[in-house]
Amino acid sequence: MLMSVQSPTRPALSGASGSSYRLPVLLIRHPPVEGMAGQCYGRTDVPLQSGWTGLARGLSIVARGAGCRVVASSPSGRCRLLAEQLAVRGGMELRIDPRLAELDFGAWEGLAWNDLPRADLDHWAADPEGFSPPGGESGEQLLSRARYFWKDLTQAQEPVCVVSHGGPLRILNALAEGREPSLLAASMPQGTARLHRVRYDASERISA
Repeated sequence: MLMSVQSPTRPALSGASGSSYRLPVLLIRHPPVEGMAGQCYGRTDVPLQSGWTGLARGLSIVARGAGCRVVASSPSGRCRLLAEQLAVRGGMELRIDPRLAELDFGAWEGLAWNDLPRADLDHWAADPEGFSPPGGESGEQLLSRARYFWKDLTQAQEPVCVVSHGGPLRILNALAEGREPSLLAASMPQGTARLHRVRYDASERISA
């Protein structure tokens, strides 16, 4: 299983009090899943493809090199299994956080994308924040909990590794880069990671 790690920002050197620092934030999308091609799944627990432990070994080296001390994970099994391995291999504290869960697709869970009503999909594309699948979660709700998680992460000022899903990671990547999140942005591929170094001043709050 291949591992891809991108580092969109360049690390800054630590300096004396009052100088600029960069906080490592390693964002990871869970490993590829088994047998769900073409199907809608968010909160549904699905198995990982074989070979994912090799990905865990490689990512644990990246996390240690970045100085991560905490692994924050979605409660979903496809994220939690990887996070547990990273915590053990990297000597990091594991924290399960429901704010990192994928969007709840409600009645759409487990259905084929091709079987969903075209009108509903068009409505979702036209209003990604306001639309919610039947019995599911809206994009606005996803944005709210991801922003809340990011606020807590940056205020804690702890080098952290985050294991999550395509939906939350769209938002977290944008916040890490100082951009306004878009729910229509491209997702990180499964099994990939992106290392951000978030700038902050020792005497001030963190900023992206």
